[in-house]
Amino acid sequence: MDQVLSPRQQEIIGIARLHGRVNVDDLAARLEVTQQTIRKDLNELCERRLMTRVHGGAIIASGVENVAYEARRLIAQAEKQAIGAATARLIPNNSSLFINIGTTTEEVARALQDHEGLLVITNNLNVANILYRHPKIEVIMTGGPVRRSDGAVIGSAAVDFVRQFKVDYAVIGTSAIDEDGSLLDFDVREVRVSRAIIDNARKVVLVADHLKAERSAPVRIGHLREVDMFVTDTLSSPQLREVCEASQVEVVEVGSFGE
Repeated sequence: MDQVLSPRQQEIIGIARLHGRVNVDDLAARLEVTQQTIRKDLNELCERRLMTRVHGGAIIASGVENVAYEARRLIAQAEKQAIGAATARLIPNNSSLFINIGTTTEEVARALQDHEGLLVITNNLNVANILYRHPKIEVIMTGGPVRRSDGAVIGSAAVDFVRQFKVDYAVIGTSAIDEDGSLLDFDVREVRVSRAIIDNARKVVLVADHLKAERSAPVRIGHLREVDMFVTDTLSSPQLREVCEASQVEVVEVGSFGE
């Protein structure tokens, strides 16, 4: 039988769920223990697959429940901004595109604000809010129920709406990438919209930081072979690089950023 988590380890998990990630120095000061003690706690939590180590700390590693949306914005924030800027450079003016839900796809939207002649179709209220004010960018929202936790429009109405279009580009995010190249997420309703987006775009651009290759999620969106370009900070997995090469996926690496 697994050993029960200590009260301190339970508090560490709670802090990580609230803020997206935890930092060794901050935890040591907050919990009034040594950094060595915190590192030992984090190592044990990672061994039990409850957390995943990142530079200077750790993040939640749940395979069935995603981290809170506001907290996800803080994870790999600099990497996501760089990925967003690099992706925007791949999108020409006067083109049409889908953008799905995700904190990384939001960074793509922010980087697209100087573009002209774009038609953006999205199921992401946050993306629409970023772009709708721009006179040279037309924004169309899908219909359907809005998920309160993150502003995602999901469900069969959104799927049917997406299927009315055939666009130049799809910019998609994912919650996890398996070593075999499977793209994974947590909500089957969201996945159905993402699937329709992939099926109705001429070119698919996946945007995901390296931590997505260290996580798991239960619902399959598709496979890397369905992607034309993969924009990431760094592709450290030899298996995923091999999948990309075999599937002729163009990989754009923007570099990693320390804390």
